[in-house]
Amino acid sequence: MAQDIPSTETTEMEEMAEAENPITAEELEALRAERDDLRDRFMRALADAENSRKRADRDRREAEQFGSTRLARDLLPVYDNLKRALDAASEETRSLDAAMIEGVELTLRELTHVMTKHGVTPISPAVGDAFDPQQHQAMFEAPVPGTKAGQIIQVMTEGFLLHDRLLRPAQVGVSSTVG
Repeated sequence: MAQDIPSTETTEMEEMAEAENPITAEELEALRAERDDLRDRFMRALADAENSRKRADRDRREAEQFGSTRLARDLLPVYDNLKRALDAASEETRSLDAAMIEGVELTLRELTHVMTKHGVTPISPAVGDAFDPQQHQAMFEAPVPGTKAGQIIQVMTEGFLLHDRLLRPAQVGVSSTVG
C-alpha cells in the first residue's frame, strides 16, 4: 500500500512524524552507535562463517589424504615380512622354488604399487647416508672404522611417508666414530 502513496505525500508524512516525535541528538547518537554495533557483529559473524568454511574444507582435504593412515600402518608389517622372505631365500631355494619366489616378488610388487597409488612412499636410506632424525630412527650406535659420526651403517627396515607426513621412520644403525 505504501507504493500507492505519491512520494510528496510520503515526505509530508515523514515530516509530520518528525514533528510529533522529534529525535534528539542523544537519540540519534544512540541509534548510530547501535547501527555501528550491529554492523560490527554482522562483520564478525560473516568472518566466523568464512573461517568455518575454510576450516571444514581443510579438514575434508586432510581426511581424504590422511584418513587411511591406520590401514597403511597395518600394511607395513606385511611389506616387511614379504621383503624378509625374499632376503632370506638362498640361491638354492630360488632355483628349486622359482615359482614360489616369483609369486612372493609379484605380491610385494603389487603391494608396493597399491601403497604408492594411495600416497605411501618408501624412505630407503643407504649405508653411508647422513642420519636424518626427521626420517630415520636410530636403533643402535656403534663405532665403525672408516665412517663419520652420524653416518648410517646399517638399514634394518625402510621408512614410509603418507603424502608429506611420516608414517614410519626408517630404522637404522648409526656410526659413532669420528674419522
